[in-house]
Amino acid sequence: MVTPRSFRVLHFLLLLLLASGEKHPEKPRNACLGEVNSGQYDSFSLNSTATCFTKCRRKDDSCNLKNLQRYWLDYETHLVENTLIEIVNTSFVKTLVHNFSTDTSDDLYFSLTPSQIPRQVMENENKPPDRVLLPRSFFESLRPKRSSVRLAVTILDVGLGNLFKGPRLSLEDGSSVLNNRLVGLSVGSTPVTGLAKPLEITFSHQRYLPNMTLSCVFWDATKGPTGDWAFKGCSTEHRDRSTVCRCDHLTFFALLLRPILDEATVQVLTRISQAGCGASMLFLAFTIALYTVLRFFRQRFKSEDTPKIHVALSVSLFLLNLAFLITVVNGSQGSNAACWARGAVFHYFLLCTFTWMGLEAFHLYLLVIKVFNTYFGHYFLKLSLVGWGLPALVVIGTGSTNSYGRYTIQDKENRTMLELAMVLGLVAWKIFTLSSITAGKEQGLNWKGVLTVLGLSSLMGMTWGLAILTPLGLFTIYIFAVLNSLQGIFIFGWFAVLYFPSQSASSSATTQADQTHSVSHG
Repeated sequence: MVTPRSFRVLHFLLLLLLASGEKHPEKPRNACLGEVNSGQYDSFSLNSTATCFTKCRRKDDSCNLKNLQRYWLDYETHLVENTLIEIVNTSFVKTLVHNFSTDTSDDLYFSLTPSQIPRQVMENENKPPDRVLLPRSFFESLRPKRSSVRLAVTILDVGLGNLFKGPRLSLEDGSSVLNNRLVGLSVGSTPVTGLAKPLEITFSHQRYLPNMTLSCVFWDATKGPTGDWAFKGCSTEHRDRSTVCRCDHLTFFALLLRPILDEATVQVLTRISQAGCGASMLFLAFTIALYTVLRFFRQRFKSEDTPKIHVALSVSLFLLNLAFLITVVNGSQGSNAACWARGAVFHYFLLCTFTWMGLEAFHLYLLVIKVFNTYFGHYFLKLSLVGWGLPALVVIGTGSTNSYGRYTIQDKENRTMLELAMVLGLVAWKIFTLSSITAGKEQGLNWKGVLTVLGLSSLMGMTWGLAILTPLGLFTIYIFAVLNSLQGIFIFGWFAVLYFPSQSASSSATTQADQTHSVSHG
């Protein structure tokens, strides 16, 4: 007979037996795999998932970027459709969720101050530097389906890790999301695309972002295995201290910062430029020396203007290369006054070089297109006043406004290059026309004319026009750097072929025109 006391003893022994059996350890709960907290948005789940913003710094098995990114993309939908929450305020996410009537007749503004919860800004308030504008047409587009809409506006701090960076960004070369901050707009699971009037998001930033391109993008979860940033439907407007993004749909948006050139490429291009500029200076010195020697042995060199213009360009280009090498070596070292002086000197010789290139084109036009009945008194003196004086006036004006200093200068397209290209086209046509007349029925390509045009293109700085093509890729940037750094060598070759030995001079159409033009000046 089993007594209650013996029953308790047997029960205790059974528990001991079970406890002493083999234990099966529980799998570790890694929140950064994006599975543990999937679909759970309580405080604990949010915080444990948010730690992955800093933990996921490398692409390894400890993080599943796709799952984690989907978690945060679904969070806004959860707030809109499954909760009555109106405010979320944590260190990593701040959200305003509010109901709006689709009958609204005004545009709506929301502040996006990073340290504050988004809030609606009234029409009579000063607009904050970071803000969202939702046009009233957005609500009108929803009016046929519903009388009100529940809208979520989110600021998400994604940290320095790999989350929401995507293949488009390379964290090693300095690419980033501005302030690691995303702005999300959602009305739930209902997609909103093709807005007649785009929404506007204004991101504020410092005035100068050295060597960086800024692009408005949205997160496209369908791109690649983990998603990526995309541009379709978004436009970018750059302002003094802010960038305005206009997009025709709702999702998560950001402002991408990407270096124009990575550090390794900059170093290679700098070495190429230094070597090329050094070689150019050597050959430009040869050009100047050759001209000096020819003045002693050929009487016409003392009166002709064309060689003088070539030499003036050579001198300006020599001094520009010298100023460039000094600037590269010193960088931003030294006092502010020294930096100011280097900037002014470099700017002056750069302007001189471009001005003399323009004068070369003008003179060439007179030589080849308008050969006869052209006379200017003190012709070269007037060209010199323009070639050396006009840049000086620009530098004095620029310096008086205190524009020189420690700045990052980005090249922009120069329309003068297009005008020079038109002049070069006319000259090329004239050269081949003259050659065909002189040669009679001579067959085949006029290689002398081809070489003449190539020399002229170097003389007139057409290689600088390659700057227009640099957005096509890194290859064009290298071509641009190589050709421009070697421009002095091209000019020396052109000068030597044109004027030495003497018999080569008579074979060039441009030299014939030069002689005619020189006579007309006499």
